[in-house]
Amino acid sequence: MGFGEVLFMIILGLVVLGPKRLHTVLQHVAQMRAEFEKASRGVKSQLAAELEGVPQNLKHRVSE
Repeated sequence: MGFGEVLFMIILGLVVLGPKRLHTVLQHVAQMRAEFEKASRGVKSQLAAELEGVPQNLKHRVSE
């Protein structure tokens, strides 16, 4: 998403939700994003640990 699109969404959110509710919604979205990124890192590290013992030629096939 570009800067213009983000700005448009923020302005639209202000109009639709108002400043107080928009702030609350943005906090909730930021928390959800942080939790998703944490879970994603966990899955990546777990997958890397599982693939650690796999020969290199099989790793390449799995990543395709």
